[in-house]
Amino acid sequence: MGMGTMQFVDGSQDGTATLTERLPQTRAPITSGLRRPLHTADSLMPDARTWSELLDGALLGAQELAALAAIARPRVVPQGGIVFSRHEHARALVFVRDGEAALGYCTPDGQFRIERPVRGPGWLDQSSAWIDAAHAIDARAMSPLVVVDLPRDEVQALLLSHPPLARRLVTSLAREAHSLAVCAHGLMHKDAPARFAQWLVAHFQPSPEDSGRGVVKMCERKRDIASQLAITPETLSRLMRSFTRQGLLAVAGYTVHVSDVEGLRRIAEGD
Repeated sequence: MGMGTMQFVDGSQDGTATLTERLPQTRAPITSGLRRPLHTADSLMPDARTWSELLDGALLGAQELAALAAIARPRVVPQGGIVFSRHEHARALVFVRDGEAALGYCTPDGQFRIERPVRGPGWLDQSSAWIDAAHAIDARAMSPLVVVDLPRDEVQALLLSHPPLARRLVTSLAREAHSLAVCAHGLMHKDAPARFAQWLVAHFQPSPEDSGRGVVKMCERKRDIASQLAITPETLSRLMRSFTRQGLLAVAGYTVHVSDVEGLRRIAEGD
């Protein structure tokens, strides 16, 4: 791997782990062309689908898309590069357009402790710039990225002239805060099986014929899913085998076929 050696340190008997990875501590260069308005870098422009996914699935009109494009500032971040640091004052809302990033903490010995992966399109930091604070966490590129910064002052002016965008951005931010609160509660109060069951339920896509059955697409690497759940990949594999023996699911490659989503909900809720 070009990013260094991945190391898991088992911290408890239930498989809780700290995920660490050595990454180069380099700031990604930004080409001079990317400092100008987005229309000068068409190849990096977020498309309508990307904006829709970021803004709560809302379909945006041509004027709204043009207004967002006018303030967006894209940059290319190489694999292993720094997207932003928790020691850096936030002046923009930041999202990944394409690629895979990770939020976590860089330790003094050069390791990067992954807390949460983010696959584009996805927000890396929607909140820090609004409260004139430093980023709460470090962000690194796990693959080559296209990152887009939305300068706070320009976003603020845009929202005054486009109230529907303001509502969509607030809704998107609220969903992000709600999701983080649910994850934090699970990590603090649920055991490993309940956390994994909760993750499966959150990513469950029901079948049109039977809402109790469906699939979960494993779009992330197993080690990244494990890091979200604060367990090792080995523990994740054991939980998959256990849930399979219980008749809750069947795994076929990167697709999990769920046969009893209510059973998973009961485990997630601790019943």
